[in-house]
This record gives sequence, structure tokens and C-alpha cells, in this order.
Amino acid sequence: MNLSVEDYSLLTDLYQLTMAACYTGEGVETKRASFELFIRHLPTDFGYLIAMGLAQALDYLQNFRFSGSQIAALQATGIFTHVPDRFWLLLESGIFTGDVWAVPEGTAVFANQPLLRVEAPLWQAQLVETYLLNTINYQTLIATRAARIRDVAGEEAKLLEFGTRRAFSPQGSLWAARAALAAGFNATSNVLAALQLGEKPSGTMAHALVMALAAMEGSEDEAFAAFHRYFPGAPLLIDTYDTVAAAQRLAKKVNGGEIELAGVRLDSGDLVALSKQVRSLLPGVSIVASGDLDEIEIARLKAAGGEIDIYGVGTKLVTGKPVNGVYKLVDIEGIPVMKKSQGKATYPGRKQIFRSWERDKIKADTLGLITEKSLGEKPLLQLVMKDGKQLQPPATLAAIRQHTIASVASLPAATRQLHSPQLVTVNISPALQELTTQTKKRIHNTIVY
Repeated sequence: MNLSVEDYSLLTDLYQLTMAACYTGEGVETKRASFELFIRHLPTDFGYLIAMGLAQALDYLQNFRFSGSQIAALQATGIFTHVPDRFWLLLESGIFTGDVWAVPEGTAVFANQPLLRVEAPLWQAQLVETYLLNTINYQTLIATRAARIRDVAGEEAKLLEFGTRRAFSPQGSLWAARAALAAGFNATSNVLAALQLGEKPSGTMAHALVMALAAMEGSEDEAFAAFHRYFPGAPLLIDTYDTVAAAQRLAKKVNGGEIELAGVRLDSGDLVALSKQVRSLLPGVSIVASGDLDEIEIARLKAAGGEIDIYGVGTKLVTGKPVNGVYKLVDIEGIPVMKKSQGKATYPGRKQIFRSWERDKIKADTLGLITEKSLGEKPLLQLVMKDGKQLQPPATLAAIRQHTIASVASLPAATRQLHSPQLVTVNISPALQELTTQTKKRIHNTIVY
């Protein structure tokens, strides 16, 4: 059950394929369609989201194709017995030939704003939905959590991503590490992710090493000495048995010139009280804290005066509240379309986000039509892929990180707060309001009662 680039096209929901087959049977598969990916509602107590995952989305689209063996496997299911032969010819020769508009990774966005729009032949635009939602929903969630953690921890704190063992899959762990780094974390413990991204992995040690070496070599100090011998720049984990006692013994060695200690890690207990005690014993040593941390807990630790320099964040970063991004048809052959479903209505037409600022802070956004002219606001959606080809190389991790930091800094303070944030105003342009009204009327006239 491992994933390779060759598997991309089959990593989809069945109904994407059955709809594509139906389009083909009806002779509309090549009609120009526009789908927009957006988030209906922000997670509870989130005032914003940080868009992420575009690089992987574009990589997927450039590698989109079906092999002969994949087509044979689909045929063998018996599900497609009644579809026209033209459908199989379409898959055999098809690649993604559409255009993509998107907000840059690291951009702060709000509910009902398109993070991405696909404009392509209908069958292509339909088939890519599942993968695009998977990568953008998940990375946007991780990037937003990481940005909130960086905002709370402050510029000086060092943030380490420790979520690989709790991510929802090995692939998810790579995306989580990337999104966290792109949104402001300093390093990840995921070796593969770090090396693929041109970064240096970072980590400490586990309780198992302390227990194993202490049992065989006679003491916790022997375990510390052994690890420090081979990795002198790595923090020592000091809470396996007695945190304060371990810090006291290490302090004697540091003060006696026997050891130069880079850092210690606390993974349990009262992190505020323990960090203060450790700081008094080891004043020049960095203190790493870990253990089910998130932005709420880090804010509490700071408010209580915790003496912590580095935070290792794992489980609550890579799991938690989902981002409910959806991917909806908004235009077919120049005809605006929309859903009227209760609680799930959508806006018709191809759209643009127009953002205005006041004193370097986001003042308001206007959701309008792509055909509207900007009145001094900045259009956020940019053309990033034309005819299936990327227009620019992917942004570097460093560039995305800086953009994320700037995006968060541009948000009003009330929007950045962790509890009951004040949402930025998102206006609907008069032109979009009028199109919505006209589209509703057209839909009403086509319904048979």
C-alpha cells in the first residue's frame, strides 16, 4: 500500500471516474469547466487559515496520466461494463491540459475564498478533485497550526516538528513536516522530509536509551555521558527518573568544566516549575519542552513564566480539527453554476479575491468576479499553470516561510487571538451578488415541479 508518482491518477474516489465516464457518454467530456477549492467554515476558534500544499498539487497535475495496466485494472472491476469505448481511449491518451489559478502558499485566507481554481476540460477537472483536496486540506491545516504556534511562541523561540509517529500516514508525515517548516518551524525530526527539502533534521534522544544504558552501565549519568560523547551538540533528555536530580548532577559537571552542555529536554511533569528549577541549576543551557504541546499550552506556559527556549510539537500539530475544504463546479462553457443546497450553497462564476490594507493590516477582502477591475485592492489569485505547464518554479521553503510570517503579521490582533477571534470582513461584490441572483432565477426556471 505504498504510493508512487505512477499511482497518482488512481488515487481518487470512484465517483470521479464514473462521472468522467458519464460525461464521455454524453459527449460533454471536453467542455471547458471551472472548479474552485475553498473552505466553507473555519475550524472553531480559528480566525484565519494559511494556504499550503500548492507545490504538491501542481506536481500531481503535471504527472497526471493513466497507464495501460491501470486501465486494465479498472476494466477488470466490472464496474465500467456499460461505458463507451471512447472513455478508455480518453484515459489512455489523456494528460492534464488545464489552467490553475491559486493564492501563493503562506497566504492568510478566510472562509468561502477560493484557494485554487482549475479551468480544464470537464473530465480532467473532475478527476483531480480528490487528490487536490487531500493535499491542500491537510497541509493548510498543519500550516495554520504551525503559524499559530509561531505567533504565540514568538520570534526568538525555536520550534521543532516532532509529529511523524502520530501523523495519519507516512505520506502525511512528509506533508506535515513540509507545511510546518513552511509556516515558521525551524526544523523537523523527520529525516526523509528534512533531506528531501534540503534541511537538516533535528532531534534529541529517547527514554529507551537512558533506561537501556543505565541498566547495563550502572547509572543515568553513564547514559548521558555516552550520548554526549557521540552527539555533543544534542540536548539530553533528563526526565526519565528524577528531572531535578539529573539537572543537579549535570550542573556539577558543567560548573566543574567536565562537560559543555548544549541543552536538556523536559517531556513530562509540571513544565513551568521544572523549567524554572532547571534554569536556576543550568542558567546557560537551552531548555527544550515537549509532550502534547499546542498553541494553547505554549501560551499557558509562557504566561506562567516557563523558562523554555525550544518547543517540540508533535501530536496536536499533525492531528486535530479538520479543514473542510470543498471543490465545486462554478462555470461550465461560460455558464455560471451554483449549488442551492441548504447550508451548502455556493457562489457562481469564476472569482477573484481583492484584498485591501490599512496601516499594514488587512482591512477587508472582497470576493468578486475574475472580470472585475481592482480598485486599489490586491488580487490574490494568480495564474500558476497554463495548458498543464507550471509558469514558475516552485517557491523555496524559505520564501514561503517569510510570506507566512508576513501574512500573519498583517492580520489584526483580534483575528490572531486564540479564543473567539474576530473574523476579517469578507464582502461580496455587487457584480457577484447580481450574478448569484440571476443564477438562482435561472435554476428556478429549470426545475420541474
